[in-house]
Amino acid sequence: MTNPLFQPFSCRGMDLSNRIVMAPMTRSFSPNGVPGENVAAYYERRAAADVGLIITEGTTIDRPGASSDANVPVFHGDAALEGWGNVVTHVHKAGGKIAPQLWHTGITRKPGTGINPQGSTDSPSGITHTGKLVAPVLSESDVDDMVASFARSAGAAARLGFDAIEIHGAHGYLVDEFFWEVMNVREDRYGGGLNERARFAADIISECRREVGNDMPIILRFSQWKQQDYNARLAQTPEELEGFLKVFVDAGVDILHCSQRRYWEPEFDGSDLNLAGWAKKLTGLPTITVGSVGLSSDFIGAFMGEGSKTSSLEDIEARLDRGEFDLVAIGRALLQDPLWAQKVKEGRTDELANYDAEALKTLY
Repeated sequence: MTNPLFQPFSCRGMDLSNRIVMAPMTRSFSPNGVPGENVAAYYERRAAADVGLIITEGTTIDRPGASSDANVPVFHGDAALEGWGNVVTHVHKAGGKIAPQLWHTGITRKPGTGINPQGSTDSPSGITHTGKLVAPVLSESDVDDMVASFARSAGAAARLGFDAIEIHGAHGYLVDEFFWEVMNVREDRYGGGLNERARFAADIISECRREVGNDMPIILRFSQWKQQDYNARLAQTPEELEGFLKVFVDAGVDILHCSQRRYWEPEFDGSDLNLAGWAKKLTGLPTITVGSVGLSSDFIGAFMGEGSKTSSLEDIEARLDRGEFDLVAIGRALLQDPLWAQKVKEGRTDELANYDAEALKTLY
């Protein structure tokens, strides 16, 4: 197999058969936060059809205000963890590898929602991106408790036999809110410049490492863009990005999952490298690229009922072959078609279908 998508990859005790990653995609098919047999079968179908690594839909930690949807899975409590153990069994039986994405929705959560509707909404400074005060300012002890909550979920993942963990630090959710200067105006050790605002995620990484040990990769997903502002940027220059990412390197992260809406867009002027390309160049760590791979338009339209046409994989394969990044995450295309990776492997790309946003309503 000469296709670079189907070359093996290894990282800290995790051996993948290929470079294809199933991107995390919220599905809301887990009543009361508990993933059932239908969720296990959903992931197993993709593991059995040549997906190298599955990153689960976002699954929330045990802070009361972490969840904004009672049908989104959680990663705490006996029932939910038993369900996740069943998912791991199904995926491993099919020969796949799997990592949970550990998540706190932050201030995007509407009060009174999620599996703990009475829980307070958490955010670093209690403000929205417009500066409106809508929640209490978190004390340092609250922040420490959230760090510990991520670590507890990481430890549970290790005990259940997951192959890696991913920390959701993107898209304007809690961890990303600490990164973003318009939402983090703290004056303690979790506030300040960009590198100081990265401390919260660094502490999460360090504490998760204590829980999972040395043989389990820790992945951090981050983004420049935010759901509150698609044009937002944490780092304006490669130098700023290097300093920001070094905080996570020093904390012990293994893989950087670099979220873009369209993977082909250059991150900085004067270079064709995308965000994952720059992250790898600046840190030397393996990176995952993501963003409309195999499709012609980004995922935002899918939430408004829009479809997307298929597009060629030649560019992503060429970039991967050049070593710009190490892994390629596929979202909507794999959500709709569990056999997507298998079809690509077998050269059946003519069978890949245009994306239909109706796929969001079903757990294929």
